Amino acid sequence: MSLFTDPRWGEALSHLPDYLGNHVRVSLAALALGLAVSLPLAILTRNRPAPRGILLALASIVQTVPGLALLALFYPLLLLAASVTLAWFGVSFSAFGFLPAMLALALYSMLPVLRNGITGLNGIDPALIEAAEGVGMTARQSLLIVELPLALPVMMAGIRTAAVWVIGTATLSTPIGQTSLGNYIFAGLQTQNWVFVLFGCVASALLALAVDQLLGLIESGLRRRSRVRSGLGALGIAALVAATLVPTMGRSSSGYVVGAKTFAEQYVLSALMRDRLEAAGLSAAARSGLGSSVIFGALKAGDIDLYVDYSGTLWANQLHRTDIKPRAELVAELKTALAKDDITLLGELGFENAYALVMPRRRADALGIRTVADLAAHAATLSIAGDYEFFSRPEWAALQKAYGLQFRAQRQMQPDFMYAAVASGEVDVIAGYTSDGLIAKYELTALDDPKHAIPPYDAILLLAPKCAGDERLQAALKALLGKIDIATMREANLRASGNDANSSPDAVAKWLWEKIKQ
Repeated sequence: MSLFTDPRWGEALSHLPDYLGNHVRVSLAALALGLAVSLPLAILTRNRPAPRGILLALASIVQTVPGLALLALFYPLLLLAASVTLAWFGVSFSAFGFLPAMLALALYSMLPVLRNGITGLNGIDPALIEAAEGVGMTARQSLLIVELPLALPVMMAGIRTAAVWVIGTATLSTPIGQTSLGNYIFAGLQTQNWVFVLFGCVASALLALAVDQLLGLIESGLRRRSRVRSGLGALGIAALVAATLVPTMGRSSSGYVVGAKTFAEQYVLSALMRDRLEAAGLSAAARSGLGSSVIFGALKAGDIDLYVDYSGTLWANQLHRTDIKPRAELVAELKTALAKDDITLLGELGFENAYALVMPRRRADALGIRTVADLAAHAATLSIAGDYEFFSRPEWAALQKAYGLQFRAQRQMQPDFMYAAVASGEVDVIAGYTSDGLIAKYELTALDDPKHAIPPYDAILLLAPKCAGDERLQAALKALLGKIDIATMREANLRASGNDANSSPDAVAKWLWEKIKQ
């Protein structure tokens, strides 16, 4: 079976109305906001060198911030703002998804609009402005009747650039909860579904190209003073917006929102929980690819209703605890602490997915390495790789403190790629996950942690405050509690790392349910 006859193209196509619609809406909203702010600023500062220089410098600085970082920064800022407005005015708002994405993307759109706006206005022949003054026009009339029409073609070029930048960067908004064409890319990378990755990249490129060409038609119409060209371009933009709105107009509310983090196991568990809710007659939708801190904040704020987390993650990252307790005691304390925020720890799924330092079994045997303590003696000559957040997590600091680990080099990479990298010798050690089936697939070994620097990581099911008394929801999910052992989860994760139609999260979730309901 070739890539282009893969049945997963059909699955990818089924998500297109939702992903494309959300992508277009957040992109156009961000572009509109960016224009509403940038154009007046360009007009106000065009003849004022000092403010103009400061404004362009600030807009340029924004462009140096990586898109994903800029998007992620807005989430905690808006969370803080929402808590302040709730305390002072009794009114709150969602800091999740659309709003942080729109604000960050609007900032990204400003530089080309400002630069081209100022360039276009300052590039007008002074004689024309003098002529306007000579016939008695006010400064406002001169701006509206003479200067803006002459500068519009140059300004439209900046708007086209901004539109392409915004549409491309919007694919990075998935980790903060905004559905977009990036959902294809993030999900595809985590599950090695290259059909999804390719589909998301092509769809995003085609959307950017279509919008650029429609704006180009408007620009051409303005330059040639052709109302037909400008009208066709505007009509095309309107038709694109309408096409993305139609599929959602007849769609009912999704009901419960099931969250998932950014790796394959979470995609599978999210699909499993969604299936269980739908089997109980409850509507549900998944919100996947969320960062660890974002997903917990979203649950606490009620932006998602449930998700699976890990006891050690919450213990270290949310409670900021560095002491290690026995598994049952840790979960009990965690349950009590979460209850103070009205978050329900419904129960444990039955397996643990802990961080572990992993290396090829043959290499470990050759060096006599069985534990992290053994590894410490060789670390200075070895390299280590971790996922995008591992080296900033408390667990890494605890490992370094307990064992004095100092590696020759450390690298960050997408989780599934880490296993292939360590198996091929690109790196010597990785920070892997104990429930990952790729450990067996690549003949790797997880090193023991005799000093217990890493806490237990039992998979636990959390419910948002608004779901605390929801008996139907809890009844639908209790069939999963204590039913998934580590061997079953490893097999599910190994299936999800495949590259065929049976490796999709939905297909693996169905297999997992058949396995555990027996």
